[in-house]
This record gives sequence, structure tokens and C-alpha cells, in this order.
Amino acid sequence: MKENAIFQALRLGQSIWCDFLSRDLLRSGKLDEMIASGVRGVTTNPSIFENAICRTSGYDEDILALVLKGRSREEIYSLLTVTDVREAADRFLPLYEESGGGDGFVSLEVSPLLAHDGKGTVAEAEQLWSLVSKRNAMIKIPATPAGMGAIERCTEKGISVNATLIFSREQYKEVAEAYMAGLESRAKSGRSLRGIASVASFFVSRVDTAVDRLLQGSGKEALQGKIAVDNARAAYRDFERIMASPRWRALEAKGASVQRPLWASTGTKNPSYPSTLYVDSLIGPHTVNTIPPATLSAFLESGTVSLTVTGDRQGGEARLAALEQAGISLGSVTKILLDEGLAAFEKAYMDLLDGIGRKGKELASLKK
Repeated sequence: MKENAIFQALRLGQSIWCDFLSRDLLRSGKLDEMIASGVRGVTTNPSIFENAICRTSGYDEDILALVLKGRSREEIYSLLTVTDVREAADRFLPLYEESGGGDGFVSLEVSPLLAHDGKGTVAEAEQLWSLVSKRNAMIKIPATPAGMGAIERCTEKGISVNATLIFSREQYKEVAEAYMAGLESRAKSGRSLRGIASVASFFVSRVDTAVDRLLQGSGKEALQGKIAVDNARAAYRDFERIMASPRWRALEAKGASVQRPLWASTGTKNPSYPSTLYVDSLIGPHTVNTIPPATLSAFLESGTVSLTVTGDRQGGEARLAALEQAGISLGSVTKILLDEGLAAFEKAYMDLLDGIGRKGKELASLKK
């Protein structure tokens, strides 16, 4: 029997995770089916939970019970999401153990309101890590300037971190530096590096969405639909250089685990592009691709699997140079995308809290 695309990608060193989690996915058996099909982890964010909690009835019973106990919106959000993440982590635990701690992770994000508060981020990361209390959990921390220090500090404390909202190579290299610095501090104090995992979530499709718009009427339209993949592949080259460095080799010798590049935002936004463009184009060793359900189905149905993350390096460099020559600064674009990403997650978080508040009132009024 022919292996499906997920297992084919795994043979080339890439783990496929699902970029979605909900109570229905857990309780209906769909997550178990995904795991059987080769999915090796789950990522979440405020937008995902806003859709799951506020737009379905799957959480209503728990929301009502917590409202009747006098819990705040924030407490209800935390309890609901931690419950889901703990349950998902249990489902993935056999895979985590089978892979020697290499896969089987479930990510939960700190509050977007803390994106520029390093100390607050560390405090919440510690709280979530303790509440979830699963070896195969990861705490998502945005790769903001404040977040870099939080990533380093959490790594030193032994918390597995998913560094998220990375759009540029500069951000990626700073995240890698923060991870290594945290490991070095931990090793210096005589603590073990084993069992600490991390991924660097590099966002892909949003880059094309922004750059394609700027390329319209520039005479350089041939670059449309290319820059996002070229940018990610360039970051992968940075990853290769870091992993080959004496500094990393020294940490690896002490038991450190590789911080894998994770390709995020890999559903295509432009309907004229192939639905699996950002999956097919970024397959390779020591990588993760976290894929939304619709794109995951498309990848299983029609994905093309080969070693692609190291492909067309000269062409990619030429296209990135041509973009700058066209007067479009990729650095400026990625900075805007980070700001927009932070704003979007903050809005989703606030909408989620408002939705929980409304649901709680409605359900409580019906109970009377």
C-alpha cells in the first residue's frame, strides 16, 4: 500500500502538524484519525480558539458551569483552552514517547496583550506550563523584541517554546540566538538540556499576499507568488549554518534538541495559486509544517512530495535581490506583517473574551 503524503514527507525529515484544535476535533475521533494518518502535532492561537469556542456550541456546557461559579472571562478562556491542550497532549503522548521527544507536541499561546511585556510573558508562560503540566506541550511566544528575552528565559527554565510570528530572517536568527543563549545559561548552572524542545514558527503565505500587492504595476510581476517561499528557504539556509556552527555542536553534545524551523501560515490566500504551494515547496530535514485542515486535506489528496526546501537557491537569491531593486524592502514588509499579526491575534483574543462574556450571560439567563 502506498504511503500517504504525510508519511512521505516524514521520510524526508519533515513532520506535519495540524494548525487547528477544537473540542469537536477531540471528542469526535477526528484528531485520532489525523494521528493515524501521520499528523504529529497540533498548534493553536487565539484566532483558532475564537472560532472553536465562540462559533460552536461545544463549549456551552462548560462556559455555563464556570459562569455560575463566578469565574471571569479570562479565567474561563484559560480553563477551556488548557483543558483542550491537555487532552490533545494525552492523545499525542504515545507518539511523543515513540519519537524520543521529537514530536507529538501541542502548542498554547500566551496572551497577545503581553507581546511587548517580557516579564509578563515569562510569568504567563510559567503559569500555562504548570497548568498544562504535560511534557509534550509547547508555549507559544511572539518573536517581538520583548519576546526574545522571554524565549531565552523560558528556555533556561526548561519550558519548551514555540517562537511564533516570525516573518523575517533577522527575526529567525534572533530567535535561534535566544534559544541557544537560554540553553547555555541552563547548562552553565549544571542543569540538564534533555527534554527541552523548541520550534521557530516562520510565517509564509502572508509574505506573498503583501508583496504581490506591491508588485502590481511594477513591471516585476514575475516575482509574484515566489517571494514567500524564497524568504523561507533563505531562513532555512540560516538554520543550516547555525546547526553546523561549533556553538551549536557544543550544545548538542550536552543533549540539546534542534530548534526546528516550523512553516506556519501555509494555506494559500490567493485562489490562483496551487492549494498546496506552501507545503510542497518547503519539505526537508528538521522541519515542521503546521497546516490548516482544508490544506491538509488537499495535501493528502494531491500534494507533491520531494526535497524542496533546499531547491533553486541561486534563483531565490536572484529574486530576493530583484525585489529590492524594484524598490520593495522585504524588511519593511515583514515588520508591517509582524505588527498586523500581533493586532490580528489581539483582536481575536478580545473578540473571544467578549464572545465568552455574551455566551455566559445568554446561557445563564436561559438557566433561570
